[in-house]
Amino acid sequence: MDCPAPDHCTFSRFRKRLPKEAMSHINTVLLQQFHANGLTINAGMAVDARLVKSASRPLGKELLEKLKKQADSPEGKLDKKGNIKKFSRDFDSDWTIKNDKPHYGLKEHAAVDTEHGFILSTILSPASHHDSTYLPMAVISGIHTPKKVGAIYADKGYAGEPNRKFLALNDIEDGIMRKDTRNARLTDFEIITRNKAISKYRYIVEQYFGISCLHDNGGRARFTQIMKNSIDLLFRQFAFNLKKGFKILKSLPV
Repeated sequence: MDCPAPDHCTFSRFRKRLPKEAMSHINTVLLQQFHANGLTINAGMAVDARLVKSASRPLGKELLEKLKKQADSPEGKLDKKGNIKKFSRDFDSDWTIKNDKPHYGLKEHAAVDTEHGFILSTILSPASHHDSTYLPMAVISGIHTPKKVGAIYADKGYAGEPNRKFLALNDIEDGIMRKDTRNARLTDFEIITRNKAISKYRYIVEQYFGISCLHDNGGRARFTQIMKNSIDLLFRQFAFNLKKGFKILKSLPV
């Protein structure tokens, strides 16, 4: 750790050679080492999602569909000189609406450890995909140690029978906020006691989103392909956890 860091080109070449599965394994090994040093992981997970801007300039839906068809053809993969194109437009992103504002890009689904704030999993999807369908994937990808997952905390966007059944089948405490339904409104107990209590754990994933946007430009994708951006997120996850883990271990009594 006291040696100088490699230059940018070394990092770039290393990233290109490393497949997603290998980087996922490296993140798991790092968290297992922290776990072996006495740091509790998986006692609770906070799951949430955020929108990420595309690395490409947004275009209208009709023009995007036209460009996708062109890119899928043999001619569309070559430049004017007949060589393979080095740059490709982002066709993995799509449009969605949030707070009455249109957004073109991706959505990052994250699971964060509620005890120490480690990033346990990060998954990318097109922006239009609903948050709730990614909860099981975020939870399963976030298990790195033999320790059983204690509880899952999430906002009202994850409420629903499929996610409740998933948690019940795996004997995981249900910390998903409740919301009004057509047939029943929330009771005062559910609003004041349950939902407010859950919000005390959910802040940890929002804290990660805020830190990554402030210091790492996490609100915008770096690449035009979802796979490259997924690997980039795994590198950021590793750096974030490495820094946080050493900081926590340094503060512990000897």
